[in-house]
Amino acid sequence: MQAKKRYLTLLSAGTCLALLLYLGGVRLRAARHPPPGSRHGPRPGGAERPWPRFPDALRPFAPAERPGPEGGGRVSPRQRRDASAGLYRGRRCRMESCFDFAQCRKNGFKVYVYPQQKGEKIAESYQNVLAAIEGSRFYTSDPGQACLFVLSLDTLDRDQLSPQYVHNLRSKVQSLHLWNNGRNHLIFNLYSGTWPDYTEDVGFDIGQAMLAKASISTENFRPNFDVSIPLFSKDHPRTGGEKGFLRFNTIPPLRKYMLVFKGKRYLTGIGSDTRNALYHVHNGEDVVLLTTCKHGKDWQKHKDSRCDRDNAEYEKYDYREMLHNATFCLVPRGRRLGSFRFLEALQAACVPVMLSNGWELPFSEVIDWNQAAIIGDERLLLQIPSTIRSIHQDKILALRQQTQFLWEAYFSSVEKIVLTTLEIIQDRIFKHISRNSLIWNKHPGGLFVLPQYSSYLGDFPYYYANLGLKPLSTFTAVIHAVTPLVSQSQPVLKLLVAVAKSQYCAQIIVLWNCDKPLPAKHRWPATSVPVIVIEGESKVMSSRFLPYDNIVTDAVLSLDEDTVLSTTEVDFAFTVWQSFPERIVGYPARSHFWDNTKERWGYTSKWTNDYSMVLTGAAIYHKYYHYLYTHYLPASLKNMVDQLANCEDILMNFLVSAVTKLPPIKVTQKKQYKETMMGQASRASRWADPDHFAQRQSCMNTFASWFGYMPLIHSQMRLDPVLFKDQVSILRKKYRDIERL
Repeated sequence: MQAKKRYLTLLSAGTCLALLLYLGGVRLRAARHPPPGSRHGPRPGGAERPWPRFPDALRPFAPAERPGPEGGGRVSPRQRRDASAGLYRGRRCRMESCFDFAQCRKNGFKVYVYPQQKGEKIAESYQNVLAAIEGSRFYTSDPGQACLFVLSLDTLDRDQLSPQYVHNLRSKVQSLHLWNNGRNHLIFNLYSGTWPDYTEDVGFDIGQAMLAKASISTENFRPNFDVSIPLFSKDHPRTGGEKGFLRFNTIPPLRKYMLVFKGKRYLTGIGSDTRNALYHVHNGEDVVLLTTCKHGKDWQKHKDSRCDRDNAEYEKYDYREMLHNATFCLVPRGRRLGSFRFLEALQAACVPVMLSNGWELPFSEVIDWNQAAIIGDERLLLQIPSTIRSIHQDKILALRQQTQFLWEAYFSSVEKIVLTTLEIIQDRIFKHISRNSLIWNKHPGGLFVLPQYSSYLGDFPYYYANLGLKPLSTFTAVIHAVTPLVSQSQPVLKLLVAVAKSQYCAQIIVLWNCDKPLPAKHRWPATSVPVIVIEGESKVMSSRFLPYDNIVTDAVLSLDEDTVLSTTEVDFAFTVWQSFPERIVGYPARSHFWDNTKERWGYTSKWTNDYSMVLTGAAIYHKYYHYLYTHYLPASLKNMVDQLANCEDILMNFLVSAVTKLPPIKVTQKKQYKETMMGQASRASRWADPDHFAQRQSCMNTFASWFGYMPLIHSQMRLDPVLFKDQVSILRKKYRDIERL
């Protein structure tokens, strides 16, 4: 009986195998000999057709696949994006294919703004954009020298329903004789498309022009060509801008609310899904997400059952109070991908929680947003509260601190947004000296670190700690001489001898800005360090801050010819500077104040309990500030200094404080610093000039106007040597001479 079962089993298996071989043979023959009219011929190389692809059971639930470039199979998202019909031509443009580098390499990175055409109105926001360019060091009025061109036609608002919309822009742009199909042009845009779909079409063919665009999607963003900028309001300041609201690094860094949002709820149309679902997460305690339907003319026609309740809850909370007392701020998409909430959250030190799938975040090419924001997913809204609650307090504090740095470095004004855009493009053009991620994402940021100075981070005073380095242990003294050498007892010669005796002095440079000829070599005292005399060509005040190649040390000791300092004072000041290489360290201190009666900034030389400036008549700072003073500051401010022969020290303090966001450091000195009263016939008699003080008052306000705010910071700190004036033996003190009168 068992043998019979075995025979039946073998017979059944053999029958099945024969049937499979027969059916397979029929299919193979059919594949080799397709019927007449079939589209499928033999595969190249005689390869047989692979195993058939059966219909996908999930196909009805998946988004429809667009055909590939050759009409078959699945394609990558990038291929779909490039093959699909674009919102504008030139969607495949990159710097290598749609930008002419020749003019940039010939004349440097210069930007030309088209002159405004008669009868063309420009909105205030776009006027601020153009003013920022024209006031920058990149601007040129000569199109023949330009590397980049910017339209004077207002392209910021391309919503056809907006009163700022410019009609017939297509023909106006095409009529520009330098347009050249948009090549080497940059177009700024904040709003594009209109109700109901809000596409990203700017309404005219931009050709090969680059876009600096807000609310741009990753699908339409052209990497390494376009620049994503933030959406900013018409009230956004042109220059300066308010500081961030993080005043104290409180530990733990938690606030009253964990997560907040207050804004419109769209009942229908694009952008409505996410905001309509926020009520699921709102708990009315530490997660407060408020929406209102009460906007637009016909909101009541579309109101739903939740509108009245949402509107009532919406009115109970003050938005500013919520913003300043929240740890995280939800930034959901609106009609467009970008939102004003983004910049508001950054300024308030409220960590943005992004809910805008597909948004190319502002300046994403250089900014690491993972250090300052939480990138959420609209489809996982319900997981947001548990996700942010799991973030450690140390991480929260780091995120909040980074929001403040990014806000003040790149977003607090229209000028900074525009300059960041231009700097990104410049880095693309000159890749061999482009700034790296550390520069862009660490203080002081990419706008103040000029790559033309050096490509090595160790040459800047801000990265010693990151690199584990220290500045060089010597300094170069630069003495500014403006009076003729008529006596061997003049203060400049005594100063030269005292400085040369310093154990840290590498060399002394005398900048001869006097009208008289250079003294003979034997007139200068013999010293143990080299003395280099440079005759100033222009004989102007700003020449003392030129980046001379002769300066080979990191530190510069800047001195006026009438300064009275001992060797001990020089040594101590340099020792202090080595611990604060990014700041000005020195002796003569001054201060600023706000004059309420005159409604302007004032300058005072009175000895008080605080100061905000250390004059460069006796100060040490990093030599990079010579380069920054020369190449970053506008010619208008330097020309003002040169014409007045005054205020160059104030301008240097403005610059360093603006970069570091820190005050200078005053150190102890043996004697009260005095400006020597020179003869009235001498150029150095400026200290005795009654107009000298008034000029410095005027300079303060002119400088503050250009910076857009007052960068000077008051300080009450003075650094003294250890054991300074302690009741111990003088022999135990290293800088004992400082105490002697």
